[in-house]
Amino acid sequence: RVLELAGLAPAPLCGMILADFGARVVRVDRTRSAASSDVQGRGKRSLALDLKRPSGAAVLKRLCRGADVLIEPFRHGVMEKLGLGPEVLLQENPRLIYARLTGFGQTGKYAKSAGHDINYLALSGVLSKLGRKDEKPYAPLNLLADFAGGGVMCAMGIVTALYERTRSGKGQVIDASMVEGVAYLSSFLWKSQNSGLWSRGRGENLLDSGAPFYETYKTSDGKFMAVGAIEPQFYEQLLKGLGLDSDKMPNQLDFSHWPEMKKKIACVFAQKTQAEWCSIFDGTDACVTPVLSFDEVASHQHNKQRSSFIENDEGEISPRPAPLLSRTPAVPSFKRDPFIGEHTEEILLEYGFTKEEIAQLHSDEVIEFRKPKANL
Repeated sequence: RVLELAGLAPAPLCGMILADFGARVVRVDRTRSAASSDVQGRGKRSLALDLKRPSGAAVLKRLCRGADVLIEPFRHGVMEKLGLGPEVLLQENPRLIYARLTGFGQTGKYAKSAGHDINYLALSGVLSKLGRKDEKPYAPLNLLADFAGGGVMCAMGIVTALYERTRSGKGQVIDASMVEGVAYLSSFLWKSQNSGLWSRGRGENLLDSGAPFYETYKTSDGKFMAVGAIEPQFYEQLLKGLGLDSDKMPNQLDFSHWPEMKKKIACVFAQKTQAEWCSIFDGTDACVTPVLSFDEVASHQHNKQRSSFIENDEGEISPRPAPLLSRTPAVPSFKRDPFIGEHTEEILLEYGFTKEEIAQLHSDEVIEFRKPKANL
């Protein structure tokens, strides 16, 4: 049983991962909210509760007595002001896993500061590595800090704490900092610094768009191909597919010739369509693949064969949960995401509240019911 306090992107992903893999996730939404900002509500139910009211905070305390996990996405100190800090809730339920997911963590100079993915990425050091030669660093959407370093790392921490609880019988507090999460994610970069992989400036190295054989190239129809032919045997197959004579090309790892090699390869790729290049490289080890758009990815043959994307009952397509477990695979919900307050009464009854108590909470405007309108 998971209680996820409604928040922005990272915490909802964490809750959705747990829901996909079998947890019963209740999203505790704010009352008087016009619409949910959680587009990752798959498999969750919604309870609308005013935590700023003492009686609302008391409801959450009671819910936590019967929960295994609380996911809390607020800035440092918010829960303590509400009287819902870990020292209070763990006293109510010593087996509770209290997961605190924030940008900067619970301590330190920036603990109470506002921030977003780009700020966490910057403070982790990772942003300094991202970008092309002679260009400023750039953030790749908000995938790295928010979702990989935040939502996924927090979910891993929760599962680890739950496993530990099977031995100790005790809950604990998880301090999931997105700065530290994305820094941990970049461990390879840290540990390979002396290998020569990153000895040149940003955008001039093997894996950061410096190499001509680790790059994207435009095709004649305005689409793109991704090339990752690092190993010599794969590079040979790349040149063969492009119709280039390896004896007439500079040494693969001669940095000084990389810019001219890029131009030559780009010129060749521009002569055929993406589909034509796929017919040449599919089935080879040249490490060349099409750059697919969101509109194309679900219908690609490989993804179709693995059922890598799923469609819900409203026709929305999204990725199937990963990784794929052989015996107990994730079973994602195919229902639409919940409306705020859609399951308030149902959830409170499950957690032991009486109908009279629920009616009083509703009368006091501590909770909200919001049933979906019937289709006409």
